[in-house]
Amino acid sequence: MPQRRSKPKDHRKRSGLGASLVRSGCSVAGRLWMERDGKTVLSWGRIVLLERIRDFGSLSAAARSMGMGYRHAWELVEEMNALSPRELVTKAVGGRQGGGAALTPAGERAIANFWKLVAEFRTWIAKRDPRLWRDLDAT
Repeated sequence: MPQRRSKPKDHRKRSGLGASLVRSGCSVAGRLWMERDGKTVLSWGRIVLLERIRDFGSLSAAARSMGMGYRHAWELVEEMNALSPRELVTKAVGGRQGGGAALTPAGERAIANFWKLVAEFRTWIAKRDPRLWRDLDAT
């Protein structure tokens, strides 16, 4: 059975979290994620997953809304919970009452703090001059 691969990302679309102004056709762009022991704890996609869990109250609905498989979403939540100092998402197994998922107060703070850090990152990167050769003419 052939492996399914995700569609390659087109980095020309400036899909990064932050970018500088374009100068001489060049810009500085970057993405931001949080790691612990070399493993990703939080990133843009994981934060969106947390927000969708908050909005839908369901891991399966959150995953569906992102075009993501339930198992992959479950694994991401398990990894975030394991790497975070405090649990970010609580899960209730389905059954008569239907189960569900909810953010903990730590999960809510993680979202707010991530977007605050993104704003600071965007401010910083917007000020960068992408012309690495700008000093070459001065010599």
